[in-house]
Amino acid sequence: MPKNGKQLRLRRLSLAGDDRHLLIPLDHSVSDGPIVAADKWDDLLRALVAGGADGIIVHKGRARSFAPDILKSCALVVHLSASTSCSADVHAKVLVSDVEEALTLGADAVSVHVNIGSDTESQQLADLGAVARSCDAWGMPLIAMVYPRGPRIEDPRDPALLAHIANVAADLGADMVKTSVALPVERMAEVVANSPIPVLAAGGPPDGSDLVEYGTAVMASGCRGLAIGRRIFSSPTPAALVSRLSAVVHGKGSGIGGDGIPGGISDGMHMANYSTIVAGVA
Repeated sequence: MPKNGKQLRLRRLSLAGDDRHLLIPLDHSVSDGPIVAADKWDDLLRALVAGGADGIIVHKGRARSFAPDILKSCALVVHLSASTSCSADVHAKVLVSDVEEALTLGADAVSVHVNIGSDTESQQLADLGAVARSCDAWGMPLIAMVYPRGPRIEDPRDPALLAHIANVAADLGADMVKTSVALPVERMAEVVANSPIPVLAAGGPPDGSDLVEYGTAVMASGCRGLAIGRRIFSSPTPAALVSRLSAVVHGKGSGIGGDGIPGGISDGMHMANYSTIVAGVA
């Protein structure tokens, strides 16, 4: 039964049923402070749902604060890790919730953050393993947000390092891994090829360039989805932006083919163009 439950919940993380995902992390209010005014949260969520987001990622308290009908066509991911920008060690993550609590909130999945290379890496890995065990017991999908961050990381965009990170997530029991994008972006294909589980690309382009072009290049590399927060919730038109990104992820509309590549442009050409844009940006 838990196995069947996990399969059902994983299905709800992809609106199109194609095992591709556009997730919108909104956990920044713990790490960095408010992302919108308190009375604008419902409006933001409705805009994300209207645009076609497959899921939102929030902390447990936020999940209690909005009307359940808002997410009638959008999955709920409860984030279990936290830290703040005021901490003595911003890379240290601690568990602030658990799988059982996420279940009471109606979560379709949970996420855990691990910073490889940080001073508290060992405890974060132990936490990931413990959460994975609970997820297996309850049939809950686990998204591991694993990043190369800390004093021991020389190149956080190194494809070999990101491939290592994807395998850490897989070996400790995650169903999907959300991590940084390699540079140049076409080398993200190496990360995907070496990952036993689906890879979700975290964040937008590091130089602030076109988000839709970036998403197209990332999906062309073989990633199974995008997880973008700040560039979306700070947009003046989040619904429209989500709609365009959803078309990229799920391969529909605006000249996007079934494989997610714009019509008339090869994936190699498009990734090469994007890599030129972000060349040298760490």
